[in-house]
Amino acid sequence: MDRPDFSSYLAHFTVGRQPFSKAHDNPTLQFKGMKAIDRLESILKSKKIFASRLPWNNKQAVCLTECPWGSLLAHAKTYSPYGVGFKKEFVFSKAGGPAFYVRADLYDKQQWDDELHKFVTPFWPEYRPEALKNFGVMKDRTVDYSHEREWRVPADLEFEYEDIAFIVLNNYRDMAKFSKTLKDKIGRDKFLLMENYKNIERLWPLVKVET
Repeated sequence: MDRPDFSSYLAHFTVGRQPFSKAHDNPTLQFKGMKAIDRLESILKSKKIFASRLPWNNKQAVCLTECPWGSLLAHAKTYSPYGVGFKKEFVFSKAGGPAFYVRADLYDKQQWDDELHKFVTPFWPEYRPEALKNFGVMKDRTVDYSHEREWRVPADLEFEYEDIAFIVLNNYRDMAKFSKTLKDKIGRDKFLLMENYKNIERLWPLVKVET
């Protein structure tokens, strides 16, 4: 489909922060204290993205984003400029699919099937009516991840190097320091630099802001 708001690819971006869940059986605790770029290298060496515990239902899944490149600069500020991308058909073949964003007042009324629950996140946007600001367990919390256009895989995501569509690094220094073995196995043509896209946006912005 040839549309600027649509992508045929999905990306998983690593983070350098602590895992949401401190439960002893959270598999991503092994990456505690690791930098985002080191987590990416660990994923590529093991050829596996471990499913992490989700903050709202304690289920485990691998999270990816369908954000087109025009939105990834903002996405990287929340997570990191380090990620690995795949074609949608590959992720779908691994039981992946789009996440469901469900109004919090409806979310709390459901008896979720365990497998379905892994794909669900409450939706409670900032623009909700004042009367709903302190609703139930949400109280005064705003939850709105709809901009991430998220997909999830309800288990660890294992892959081969030929399944990788692209790798995102921050800049040329990262590329120079990155594992030569991984660059050789994956292919240097699959490495994209966030710094380049920042420069493109700076020099040729898609939307000019009047000042």
